[in-house]
Amino acid sequence: MTTESTPSSNSSDSAAHRGNLRPSDAPVLGPRPVYRPDIDKHTARAFRRPEGHTGSFGAYAPAAAAAPRHDNTELVNRPPDSVLAEAFGRPAGSDELLQRDPEAATGPSESSAPADPWRDPEAAARMGDPAIHTPAPSPLPPGVKLSTREVLFGGKVAPKALAVLGIVALAIGVVGGLTGRLTAENTSSLTSRKVALQQENNTDKPHSQVAKVADAVLPAVVSIRETVGDNGALGSGVVIDGNGYIVTNNHVISMAAQDTSGRAKIQVGFSDGTQAPARLVGRDPKTDLAVLKVDVKNLTVARLGKSGDVQVGDDVLAVGSPLGLNKTVTSGIVSALHRAIQESPEAGDDTAGAFDAVQTDAAINHGNSGGALVDGEGRLIGINTAIRSESGGSVGLGFAIPVDLVQQVSQTLIRDGVVYHPWLGVTAKSKQVENDAMSGAQVADVVGGSPAARAGIGEGDVIVKFGDRQVTEPAELTVAVQSHRIGETVNAHLIRDGREVEVPVTLESDKNAPQPPQ
Repeated sequence: MTTESTPSSNSSDSAAHRGNLRPSDAPVLGPRPVYRPDIDKHTARAFRRPEGHTGSFGAYAPAAAAAPRHDNTELVNRPPDSVLAEAFGRPAGSDELLQRDPEAATGPSESSAPADPWRDPEAAARMGDPAIHTPAPSPLPPGVKLSTREVLFGGKVAPKALAVLGIVALAIGVVGGLTGRLTAENTSSLTSRKVALQQENNTDKPHSQVAKVADAVLPAVVSIRETVGDNGALGSGVVIDGNGYIVTNNHVISMAAQDTSGRAKIQVGFSDGTQAPARLVGRDPKTDLAVLKVDVKNLTVARLGKSGDVQVGDDVLAVGSPLGLNKTVTSGIVSALHRAIQESPEAGDDTAGAFDAVQTDAAINHGNSGGALVDGEGRLIGINTAIRSESGGSVGLGFAIPVDLVQQVSQTLIRDGVVYHPWLGVTAKSKQVENDAMSGAQVADVVGGSPAARAGIGEGDVIVKFGDRQVTEPAELTVAVQSHRIGETVNAHLIRDGREVEVPVTLESDKNAPQPPQ
């Protein structure tokens, strides 16, 4: 026997099932965050509940509908109806409607009527007659023709006055023309083809000593140009021997001397404009001197002076080719002697010259290098080598290698082709001594096996005197060492641990030195 379930039983089962659900089985949602923006008082007044009402707005609707309306405000000073009808009504006897085009046909057939732009959206826009008829303007009457007097002066000047003005203008023109004519005639009379300016010869005027010295020295000073491919440099030189020997600075020919490609050329230009190729005899980078030789006869040779005869304040001339300007002479005085100068090597230049320079205020510029510094008698007292300037130009501080050193090095290069110097074997830097009473050259490095190492000189020692020469900087130490002979024993005065120590040092040749000497 099959039992059928009735809908009521299904309904009760479902209800029983729902009744078995417990509140804890339903999902629990967290509280929704409440955000209440600030409302200004004007907005609150516009949207608030009516006064005296609380609760929802639905309960307020019947009362609002029953309330009297306030939008039918009674007009104040309302015009009478007859006035309004006359102003806005149709004209008398007119039966036109506002919905129809006034000009549209009113016949029974719509096809014969023109398109009604008021009702047909496809109709083109057009304009009707104006609401108020405006009559056409009447033509203006022809204007009165003005005279010249009325145009220029507004009719305020009488004809007689115009005549007077014309006469005055004519008189001014005549006077101006006559004046121009007379001026032109007078100007032509100021020029003449018969005048010839005369110059005077002054053969008896004695030339100054500077002019005599320049005239005697210029032929012995040459310009030197070195080229290696597309690179080049310009300097000066001095003829020191009639066989064609010329002394100059090492840095003038250093680029050509170091070239191994065979493209290097050295060209010498003389004061008379002739040029000749030159060959390198020898060079000494440590004194910045070099000797060249040219195959030219009948050369003017410079007279060599002596460094011992040079005094501070003596008149001197600097001769050379500064800035590429050949045969340039500048004058000055000897402003200092025994100025220790040490040149630093530059890119492509191995010059590291150190010498006791002759300082002069004669203008020396780039290109003067290797030229002559001569005294008031025309004797060579130095080879112009360096300038000291923050801007790179001449500021009255030029330095020349003294002639005694020039003679010694040049003679050795001509004889042997190479020069060797005494060697100490230290690297130094400037140092202020602890007691602040003196300065010296502090030893930063000592070459192993060098004369300094064998004498016991160590790093940190401050050399304040070498031989008879005070040492205040590395340049002073280098010049002091080179002023002695190879194999000579010299006393070096040191400051070590606050005490002065005297150490004898025997100088050696730099021929086999492992590094450049100091």
